[in-house]
Amino acid sequence: MMYQGFLFDLDGTLVDSLAVVETAWSKWGERHNIPASEILAFIHGKQAITSLRHFLPLADEATLRDEFLWLEHLESTTVEGIVPLPGARALLTHLTDQQIPWAIVTSGSLPVATARFQVLDLPRPAVFITAEQVAKGKPYPDPYLLGAGRLGLAPEHCVVVEDAAAGIEAGLAAKCAVVAVNAPLDAAHLNATYRLKSLTELSIKPAAQGFRL
Repeated sequence: MMYQGFLFDLDGTLVDSLAVVETAWSKWGERHNIPASEILAFIHGKQAITSLRHFLPLADEATLRDEFLWLEHLESTTVEGIVPLPGARALLTHLTDQQIPWAIVTSGSLPVATARFQVLDLPRPAVFITAEQVAKGKPYPDPYLLGAGRLGLAPEHCVVVEDAAAGIEAGLAAKCAVVAVNAPLDAAHLNATYRLKSLTELSIKPAAQGFRL
């Protein structure tokens, strides 16, 4: 297959923020007497507001907003321990040098995603899709459809790079090719186009009208 652009998830795909995410949500769970194990089994790859609605089904919108802001502040101001994943910086630099279009498509909010992306120490891409820009987040295809559109590409000409089951499902639903990187066991049933253990394994072969993997 011939492709023309990349759509990257951020957390768990380009940066290792797992410890920060799980610590923040575990602290939130303590406030509501919800076991951390139950929370951590649900949240990955999803927008924070989706998880809040799941765990606080009777809460009104004002309460959900307050809870969201509490989490957002904690996650956006805690970057210690967040590091680029192997191959991430080199891959994005290579794509930029080769003028291959790429975008960030994350379930995180703008403050959280900005803090995480800065860890990569790279110029911010022109297309940076965050939770505020879509009504329905992953596993719905909306974020990746928006990302492809902003790049000016058809979804089927884009490669989604994801680590979480919700994101893989979203990329497939958008009709993109999906590279699953170090995906968890709960994503094994999803038919990702390619499966890798690390971004360092991703091979990009230039072609006349794009690239091949």
